[in-house]
Amino acid sequence: MTVGAPRAGKPLRIDRLRKTYATRAGGEVEALGPITLDVAPSEFVVVVGPTGCGKSTLLQILAGFLEPTSGRVLADGTPITGPSIDRSMVFQSYALFPWLSVVENVEFGLRGQAHSRKECRELAMHQLRLVGLHSFADASIDELSGGMKQRVAIARAFAVDPSILLMDEPFGALDALTRRLLQRELLRIWEEQRRTVVFITHSVTEALFLGDRILVMSSRPGHIRAEWKVDVERPRDVTSDALRDLERQIYAILDEELGRSFEQGVGNRG
Repeated sequence: MTVGAPRAGKPLRIDRLRKTYATRAGGEVEALGPITLDVAPSEFVVVVGPTGCGKSTLLQILAGFLEPTSGRVLADGTPITGPSIDRSMVFQSYALFPWLSVVENVEFGLRGQAHSRKECRELAMHQLRLVGLHSFADASIDELSGGMKQRVAIARAFAVDPSILLMDEPFGALDALTRRLLQRELLRIWEEQRRTVVFITHSVTEALFLGDRILVMSSRPGHIRAEWKVDVERPRDVTSDALRDLERQIYAILDEELGRSFEQGVGNRG
């Protein structure tokens, strides 16, 4: 089987989005909103913000795992009403199946599509080659390091050929050197395949290295407090004067929002 060209990234539209949760005491907590945001096709958007600001909640709404309380989200003009293989998600916790081999994990999302067993294996092996794990195809998940597990998760997300990739702090649990390696690997694959990416992180350095655009969310209820377009050619030197200046600006906003977050009491949602 010849692996075809990946589909182009699709635009996302977030229109006056709000999300409210009921509390055990019978009240309500407003987690998000209002948020209005456009993400261009194939854009790499990185979102940072204080703990409890709703970053993960926003991503789960984009994935179709949660419904907004009000407002709407659209992918390529179509309302998001539930999960779709066209929007793949990568979690910090890997979310791999330990009873399956490496290649079987990557094949998993392909099995519900119109592929033969042979085609599923070829597509999975193609993705494992992209992340440098083809020689571990038959290995058990338990045999892998944390960084290798996350590479399997990335391969699985790309295997179903999504237009949109949603990444919730995917490198947050990794050591600094492995994190640096996977950041570069992710950019390499993204530059080849140009999916639309929304990436959540607590690391400003990571945001500067990866993003076309960086969004800073406010403390709860989370909304877009500030944004910057990063007009610096890749690969980026995050110690450059231009990016150091941008880092200072981002931290100035984050420091204000962290103060507000602690005044509220740090939330436990996103």
